[in-house]
Amino acid sequence: MTGTALSLRGAPYKNGGSDPSGFDCSGFVRYVFSQHGVAVPRTVTEQFHAGKPVDQQHVEAGDLVFFATVAPGASHVGIAIGGDEFIHAPSGAGQVKVERMSAPYWAARFVGARRVL
Repeated sequence: MTGTALSLRGAPYKNGGSDPSGFDCSGFVRYVFSQHGVAVPRTVTEQFHAGKPVDQQHVEAGDLVFFATVAPGASHVGIAIGGDEFIHAPSGAGQVKVERMSAPYWAARFVGARRVL
């Protein structure tokens, strides 16, 4: 799962995008999981209710991590890749990239994690 996600680093951001020509955050998650035969919902809100909740200190590679970026509650999603890192399709950066959950911006906006596998 994480290998597939990492292979997509640099793919462009596209609002509503769900394939390597352009991804939004939830489209990226759905695409990566679909490559492994795992169906996940399309939207951040639906993904936030999929699987089972995971405490932040127990997040593992492949877990979904959620952040409040544009509104209260989960509005952005990424995939944990191990340690403190996650991969996502952020609109601001314009491409799929790896970041640290402990970075001040993301740490202040973390709202939960889910295990869908």
